[in-house]
Amino acid sequence: MMLAIIIPYYKLTFFEETLNSLSNQTDKRFKVYIGDDASPENPLVLLEKFNEEFEYQYFKFDTNEGGISLVNQWHRCIDLANEDWIMILGDDDILSPNLVEDFYKNLPEIESCKSNVVRFSTKIIDSSGKLISDTYNHPKTERVIEFLCRKFSKQTRSSLSEHIFKRAVVVEKRFRNFPLAWHSDDMAVIDFSESNKIYSISSSCVSVRVSEISLTGDEQFMKVKNEATFQFCDVLFKEYAASFSKIQKKIILKKLEMAYFNIPSFTNYLVISSYYCNSIGLVDGFKFQFRLFKVFIVSVLEKLQLLGLVQKVFF
Repeated sequence: MMLAIIIPYYKLTFFEETLNSLSNQTDKRFKVYIGDDASPENPLVLLEKFNEEFEYQYFKFDTNEGGISLVNQWHRCIDLANEDWIMILGDDDILSPNLVEDFYKNLPEIESCKSNVVRFSTKIIDSSGKLISDTYNHPKTERVIEFLCRKFSKQTRSSLSEHIFKRAVVVEKRFRNFPLAWHSDDMAVIDFSESNKIYSISSSCVSVRVSEISLTGDEQFMKVKNEATFQFCDVLFKEYAASFSKIQKKIILKKLEMAYFNIPSFTNYLVISSYYCNSIGLVDGFKFQFRLFKVFIVSVLEKLQLLGLVQKVFF
């Protein structure tokens, strides 16, 4: 057995649907590792229903780590497994029945391509399981920077659940610990690929759930998510800028700029200005300054207008 499916468990709401999708796999050459993050929602009664359906190991941790660091929770769940390949599956996401079978069918080619990262097609479902997106497919092999630019240009999407990683690389490099683990999955694809191409399988799919109880669907964390986006793009430029073309740098800087406008600070201003001037050129640096000036003027005018309304009301 070469594949471990690791579930960092916390919420019971959609967990049975996730387990059903594992039970329905046409190829059962996998072992499931469930790392309970000290959840108040005990899944043991539910798990008993699947005792004869697939092999699994359940471990309940004494402390809640995900509330402090999702990445640390992932790591301690990964440490439960020792298979060659690992998938980290959300406790509310669903695999198509042929996913494991397709992985093994493609494994000889995956290994011949020396790919450390395997990716499946995805679609988005809501809390009722209703499809709310088209299916996102990918080129059979793709350089990770090209994928990232497609994602930043809103031509595709990604999350952690649809990936299978070579475990040895994950153990060696580990996930980066961004706030809320936001973009930690994107960074992992870059780090773990080790300049090799991502291998994609389009004949099977992962349904990724976005609901009111999921982190992706929760708007209250937008400021933290923007901080994580800024940190992620900053790391990209510090460590991988030599791999980007000028056009790719512009795409990533646009993402960095959007995050900056949501969390402006003088330190972040210096960071983004230096990237524009040093990586793209002075002209684009001046254009950024002009956009920044326009945002400032609009903000001032809005405040003055608000002040005028207040004066009318109270004076």
